[in-house]
Amino acid sequence: MTEPDRHFGEEGARLTYGSYLRVAELLDQQRVESDPPAHDELLFITIHQVYELWFKQLLHELTAVREAMFFGSLWWARHLLVRVHTIENVLIQQVGVLETMTPQDFLAFREKLSPASGFQSVQFRELEFLSGAKDPGYLQRFRGLTDTEEQRLRLRLQEPTLWDAFLHVLDTAGLPAATDGDVLSSLLAVAHDRSRYGEIWELAERLLDHDANAALWRSRHVIMVERQIGTKSGTGGSSGAPYLRSRLGLHYYPLLWELRSQL
Repeated sequence: MTEPDRHFGEEGARLTYGSYLRVAELLDQQRVESDPPAHDELLFITIHQVYELWFKQLLHELTAVREAMFFGSLWWARHLLVRVHTIENVLIQQVGVLETMTPQDFLAFREKLSPASGFQSVQFRELEFLSGAKDPGYLQRFRGLTDTEEQRLRLRLQEPTLWDAFLHVLDTAGLPAATDGDVLSSLLAVAHDRSRYGEIWELAERLLDHDANAALWRSRHVIMVERQIGTKSGTGGSSGAPYLRSRLGLHYYPLLWELRSQL
């Protein structure tokens, strides 16, 4: 049996960098709405499209993390959560690029965005639902969902969360997880016996990294919004910065934070 015919490099001429990554199509997606084109609108569109690409990757990774926990592959779940943490660090730093845009430059095209808003990012809501912060009310508050987007969100509301998968890990290890009190007692047992429960402790810490990075991103985001538009309402009809500030206290895994007070 002969080896499969493989060609690498230019001589192969079967697949190029541009065709594999669909670069032409990708670079055709940044369409400015302002006329004449506002200089910073391209930056604004690019940054948010990049966010959506990273959101897609995070959903891919976190879904795999959830499945790994349910199937007992704790090392794989931890490995992927380290990757998630690294990606989220990029998302946090990316806010700084938007902060190079002055309020005057943003106002040059902001009115063209209405009623579009970051509030309408379906993938961001999927990430929150998957992480554990399920909010069915989002489907009623946002009327611009396509049928496909609504179906995706409803599925996320029905599916187990990362926290559900972690509770399964505790239960499989023989640690009570039926109530919040049970979980806290189990977490204390894990924390005080890392020689026995080291894998579970490390997994819990990586979940906390994910939670902490989400909080850091929200904080950077609200500061950026206040820097750009102050207390103006959001283009999608939200209260803007006040709404974003109301979500700064959100934790995906409050028991992991409560554990610190009990140690």
